[in-house]
Amino acid sequence: MRIDGISAVVTGGASGLGLATARRLVDGGAAAVVLADLPASDGHAVAASLGKAATFVPADVRDPSGMAAVFDAAVEVGPLRAVVHCAGRDRAVRLVDRDGTPGSLEEYVDVVTTNLVGTFNVLRLAAARMATNDLLDGDRGVCILTASVAAFEGQIGQMPYASSKAGIVGMTLVAARDLASRAIRVCSIAPGLFDTPLTAKLPDDVRDSLARSIPHPSRLGAPEDFAKLALAVLDNSMLNGETIRLDGAIRLPPR
Repeated sequence: MRIDGISAVVTGGASGLGLATARRLVDGGAAAVVLADLPASDGHAVAASLGKAATFVPADVRDPSGMAAVFDAAVEVGPLRAVVHCAGRDRAVRLVDRDGTPGSLEEYVDVVTTNLVGTFNVLRLAAARMATNDLLDGDRGVCILTASVAAFEGQIGQMPYASSKAGIVGMTLVAARDLASRAIRVCSIAPGLFDTPLTAKLPDDVRDSLARSIPHPSRLGAPEDFAKLALAVLDNSMLNGETIRLDGAIRLPPR
């Protein structure tokens, strides 16, 4: 699907993978790119920096009414054609803490609700909007979800993150099959070790060690690498129901 003139939504659009994707959509000629992110983010300033095609609508991906407002803003300009869902969170939770107490159920639920339930919420609301579109290059719309290599090789302490991302992998083919009759494609991207606001907080020696652990290229992935793949998925109509690893051939060790 060509992106010039389309309306798109990018969740987690105020930073990292989402921001890089939003920038590429704007540069590619999208008529409207709505950035959805938390109210505390720099979303308004980021949208202003991207130009008049970009708009920020604060929303939590778990909130049906908040995300409905995001999609409303997109369809005011034109039919919703593309959703790139990057919003998510991580938190370390062990099954048994160092002091012998059980790991936090509350923190587990918070991560899974944001990453997995939030993904379902975004996907169902987007698909309902896209289903009424006329065909464009054979599709009514394309949804790109964000999984993680942790879905396949979760490390110790990644219980909530790994299981929520594995849920997104499991959701991808089912969603693609469900929406195939409506000509809506669904794919997921599973990034490896990326240079995001989270890894930017790490000491340089830790970042260097992470980069060296990647077979080739031996560097942290750049948000632009994710954005380029997202646009390739939009462009290639045979990509559907697939989770694509974007990881430089890394396989995560237990810790």
